[in-house]
Amino acid sequence: MDSVNRKLLDTASGIRILVVGDTMLDRYWLGDVDRISPEAPVPIINVNVVEECAGGAGNVAANIASLGARCDLLSFIGDDDAGKRLDAILAKAHVDRHLHIDAHGRTTEKLRIVSRNQQLLRADFEKAPSNDLIRQGVEDFRSLNNEADVVVISDYGKGSLDHVEEMLAISLLTKKPIIIDPKGTDFSRYKGATVVTPNRSEFEAVTGVSASGDAFRTAAFNLIEATGLEALLVTQGDEGMTLFKDSGEMIHQAASALEVFDVSGAGDTVVAVIALGLGLGLSWRENVQLATIGASAVVSRFGTSVVRVSDFSDSLDRSV
Repeated sequence: MDSVNRKLLDTASGIRILVVGDTMLDRYWLGDVDRISPEAPVPIINVNVVEECAGGAGNVAANIASLGARCDLLSFIGDDDAGKRLDAILAKAHVDRHLHIDAHGRTTEKLRIVSRNQQLLRADFEKAPSNDLIRQGVEDFRSLNNEADVVVISDYGKGSLDHVEEMLAISLLTKKPIIIDPKGTDFSRYKGATVVTPNRSEFEAVTGVSASGDAFRTAAFNLIEATGLEALLVTQGDEGMTLFKDSGEMIHQAASALEVFDVSGAGDTVVAVIALGLGLGLSWRENVQLATIGASAVVSRFGTSVVRVSDFSDSLDRSV
């Protein structure tokens, strides 16, 4: 892994990655609970810390930029405070933003109320962007795709990827690696992509098969054949991740997190690292190893955290 880590750290700046999809603002209200409300049997939290970060496609983009690659983000926000905060967070993360503002919509926002690292409640605020903006986004994608080395499609089911098949067709014509973080049970929408990265529950919902044993392997290869993928990467939480290739090869990588604080955004980190690894020309085995290091690092920190260059160099130091 020594040469792989050095290549990642030294040459990422030469890679340009386009991320398109559903971006959102993740907000955390952190505090202490020491009593129950007299109005209803619910805890009262005394909020003393508020944290904000990019979520969804925005988190994928922030992860990519954190590793030193150039990242363009194409997405949609509302004309609201959450949208302004999200734009500022992405700017600070050195992401090149191409954010369409929906004057009659709203920025997708997830508010998590947390005490002692335990999530008490999550409130979601969302509205799909207008059809006209989505159509305009496809045209912007067409031009941005021409400048990219790798394309990431981050689908959170919030409406911005209604024309994902058309976007995929545009990228396929230019023969770029295409990584898709999927949503829903219709993977035919992603036909021809380089790799699709469902988590365990998403894989099981699509195939109706448990992500373990011989049936897992058979269902995965059947899905690859049906959708014309080069590879399928199934993330499995504390069991690591398993890559299936159209050649019939299977690669499993165990997780390496010593302590898990928060799994929020771990899938985004996996997608970001895989995208950069493909841009650098790393092998699938090297990609999976690096993605595992990245995911293990972010779940060891609270909140929607991004992977850092030091996470890989620290791993390199431990292996020496």
